[in-house]
Amino acid sequence: MIGDDANHLLIVDSNINIIDSIPLYSFSDKRIPKAVKADLEAMTVLPDGNILLLGSGSLAPYRNTAWIINPIIKSKDSIRLDVFFNRLKSSEIKEINIEGVASVENKIILANRGNKSNPNNYLIITENEFWKSQNDSAFHITSLTGTNGDTNFNGISGIAYSAKSKQLIMTASTEDTYTTHGDGAIGKSYLWIINDINTKLYNNILAIDKKIELDSAFAEIKGHKIESVTILKETEEEYHLALAADDDNGSSHLFKIIIKKV
Repeated sequence: MIGDDANHLLIVDSNINIIDSIPLYSFSDKRIPKAVKADLEAMTVLPDGNILLLGSGSLAPYRNTAWIINPIIKSKDSIRLDVFFNRLKSSEIKEINIEGVASVENKIILANRGNKSNPNNYLIITENEFWKSQNDSAFHITSLTGTNGDTNFNGISGIAYSAKSKQLIMTASTEDTYTTHGDGAIGKSYLWIINDINTKLYNNILAIDKKIELDSAFAEIKGHKIESVTILKETEEEYHLALAADDDNGSSHLFKIIIKKV
């Protein structure tokens, strides 16, 4: 687990108990100042077992950072993503705000969140280890239909992939902000699911197959801005998920929920 202004990566067990940590930064305060934080918003496990952490890219140069971490031996390498993010900015995206990442079929999916001034959510499909050849790594951009172009915009905030069910699970939230790096009043949060994502990686437009309004389905979540999702356990009929919420004031909450796949 990581926070966007945290100094450490936390290692937790299946009951979300903290069992270890890996230091990444050495700021004296608990929270890294907003103006210089790396804004680590996205994390996934790579095919080789290492962890990829990504900065949002929403404010250069501090947020154009990634980390490759081996959680077993605690090795860590910091990477600059300026070249790759600049290539993305030359595309249709214009404003970079990476909020989620998932490893899918030996590809990497990045989730780019919009805002009320730029109400567009995109998925960026690129190569595994794209950071090693940032000038040349191919990428494809797909738009999430039904989520874009609305004044009541819901921005994608996290993604997770089920290799068993071939589904992409996404969180989204409403926030009253007009910039990629500003905070605003918290609205509702949602869970979105796309079926058979492995066959749709190079579609130009993706439809969401299932939507759940989390505030209505789970009373405890109301008033919280859900920022990310991970799969704790999966059965034939259910997902057991962990959701992370951020109140923008230095406090975080975790929720465990169970949803039906159908």
